[in-house]
Amino acid sequence: MKEITIYTDGGCAGNPGPGGWAAVLAFGSHLKEVSGGEPATTNNRMELCAAVEALGILIEPCRITLHTDSVYLKDGITQWITGWKRSGWRTQAKKPVKNQDLWIALDQATQRHTMRWEWVKGHAGQPQNERCDLLVGLAIKKIRQQFPPAQLQSLLTEFKSAQSD
Repeated sequence: MKEITIYTDGGCAGNPGPGGWAAVLAFGSHLKEVSGGEPATTNNRMELCAAVEALGILIEPCRITLHTDSVYLKDGITQWITGWKRSGWRTQAKKPVKNQDLWIALDQATQRHTMRWEWVKGHAGQPQNERCDLLVGLAIKKIRQQFPPAQLQSLLTEFKSAQSD
């Protein structure tokens, strides 16, 4: 089984706001970078997207160590998700789990792999984490270039409205 190391990051300009996600995958001396973004989203959604997208490009089952600077992502997938699934995607407070669509996608993406989740302190000089952070910033910049400010504001208003439903 191939051993893959993945670093992920996600972020927003405003929370919610235009957001970006990125991942650096390493297999031996080979590196692959992937990134993307959304015009209206949250930091947590982008953190989840980074992991889902990174795992989604792997063709075969692998032994993976995924490094994230998001406690939400790490604790969600290693501690909370079992209870959420058992309770029909409800929190302990009986409220719907936020970002359920992405948690389900992440859960499915991990099933064929042997996963180890590691937390890494963000902005602490770890090269791949810093690279992901840079790629997130570039993804957000690209989103801002693709959408006029008025359209970004309209999409953000729509997003906020959908989140409060």
